[in-house]
Amino acid sequence: MAATAIESTPAALTERRISRLTLLIGFLAALSVALLRNRLWGLGLGIGALLAWLNFRWLRRGLDALVLASTAQANKEKPVVPLLTYFAMLFRYGLIALAVYVIFIYLRVPLVSMVVGLCALGAAAIAASVYEILHPVD
Repeated sequence: MAATAIESTPAALTERRISRLTLLIGFLAALSVALLRNRLWGLGLGIGALLAWLNFRWLRRGLDALVLASTAQANKEKPVVPLLTYFAMLFRYGLIALAVYVIFIYLRVPLVSMVVGLCALGAAAIAASVYEILHPVD
């Protein structure tokens, strides 16, 4: 019951909106670039957007773990966060960098196109923020 209430909070709805918009913006940009400019650039944009989406999901999962660990120890003077939580938060950057490197080397996808695709998360966050401004929750 509590999980359902948390999933329908305005913050959770905004997180889902950002997640969907990241994929939508990234893949629309990838499709338009692939049709108008270059297929490899379009592929790079799509791969970058997918990696940005994975990064956002992993970040959200890591922050949820930090919140759970801190609220479970609310009465302690010095709360302790498991070391694995910190490792997982940093590991995602290494994993994304490794994926970009492997894709760059083996598929010959332009590196800049993947980096631009990673910016789909920023564009999605801006779009979600504009939506929140235009549709405020009372």
